[in-house]
Amino acid sequence: MSRVEQPSRRALLAAAVAAAAVAGGAVPAAALATPTGGTGDGTADPDRAAARRPVDYRAWTTFQDWRHGTARGTRPVAGARPGVAIGAPAGTTDYTDPHTGTTAAWEYATWTSPVHRLAVPATEVIASWNAHTPAGTWIEVELKGTYSDGTDTPWYVMGRWTAGDGDQDIRRTSVDDQSDGRSSIWTDTFSIDDASTGLRLASYRLRLTLHRRPGTRTTPTVWRLGAMGSDIPDRFTVPASTPRHAGELRVPRYSQEIHKGQYPEYDNGGEAWCSPTSSQMIVEYWGGRLTAEQLAWVDPSYADPQVCHAARYTYDNQYAGCGNWPFNAAYAATFEGIQGVVTRLGSLTDLETLIAAGIPAITSQSFLEEELTGSGYGTSGHLMTVIGFTADGDVIANDPASDDDDAVRRVYKRREWENIWLRTKRYNASGKVVSGTGGVCYLYFPAHPSARQRKALAAVGVR
Repeated sequence: MSRVEQPSRRALLAAAVAAAAVAGGAVPAAALATPTGGTGDGTADPDRAAARRPVDYRAWTTFQDWRHGTARGTRPVAGARPGVAIGAPAGTTDYTDPHTGTTAAWEYATWTSPVHRLAVPATEVIASWNAHTPAGTWIEVELKGTYSDGTDTPWYVMGRWTAGDGDQDIRRTSVDDQSDGRSSIWTDTFSIDDASTGLRLASYRLRLTLHRRPGTRTTPTVWRLGAMGSDIPDRFTVPASTPRHAGELRVPRYSQEIHKGQYPEYDNGGEAWCSPTSSQMIVEYWGGRLTAEQLAWVDPSYADPQVCHAARYTYDNQYAGCGNWPFNAAYAATFEGIQGVVTRLGSLTDLETLIAAGIPAITSQSFLEEELTGSGYGTSGHLMTVIGFTADGDVIANDPASDDDDAVRRVYKRREWENIWLRTKRYNASGKVVSGTGGVCYLYFPAHPSARQRKALAAVGVR
């Protein structure tokens, strides 16, 4: 995040898809912001919530899920955290890493999901995944869809990912310049090029390709693979929700600003590290810790070295930044006992439902300084962590765009905050109409949620 109001790289990409939420076939704005049905315990009723949600999140996570896909060389893995891994490789392929120029041979195996028909024919789709990728392994996630007119998209690469960046590893990367003239991939997001035509994505399949060095027994293992499809109505404002829950979670506080100038090879240093800083806060809230050995590469004079680590290991070499949404969720899931997804939420009622169940959230928003009282900055794209609500319903956020760790906790006016987060259109400092994120959110939660946590997640469309 930059303190000045200027286009970020993601914002420039998003400008090409600013029409993705126009009204053709969209759910009315009021439907998205209507509070979800309550159950009397601070959570929302999952069935009532799903009935009005213009978002469809689907994931494959169970042993039966992994058995029912189409496997070429993969095998399902049973246990407390079921997944899919390489069994007998389907073959060997060469991959030339565009960021190192190195060509290497890799054994590979694939798993393809069944076709998922979207409950909400979508203008946008974002995939996310959780995986273990030992040194010398990596995964590729692809999406192929069918449009509402019955024609198909090509196979689109949604990401090439590994947890490491050592000599045995590829450089994790998104893939630019993917389009069929009707839809395109913008870093981590599939988008219909012109939603005003009424064209939507009606269904999709996801394909995993698991890679490893030839002749080894090592394998990546994928525990969660999913995608969020949405058709968010075009809007500069959203209806206000009614406060329902007050409470605050004890989430660690980290400032990105104290890292200015540190490791500029990762998106010019801490000034742009809002996403990994937010991710690290919630990772540690759930008990994720880095060892001294893992942090040994960081200059010992730097405070909060774990934030530097998060920036390095979420960095997207093509996007040239640490703000790739699925890469952040995948990073969180490298910590034992944590899983992560990227989705969209519908109102602050959704966030209250999660907070009541002990689940903080990372939200994406953009705004002018005067649109968010007390922020002290304007931004074309920024991530912060929602940790609670005051008795008046105002938002308590750990905002990494703060001068130091002690200043990270902020209280923002509910109405202002809700609108800047959920809108899809806004005016920038030059008076130009640009896009908003429409409620994008990262959710990190236990690999084995409690009953109350499962209920809250289901209420916001995540199972």
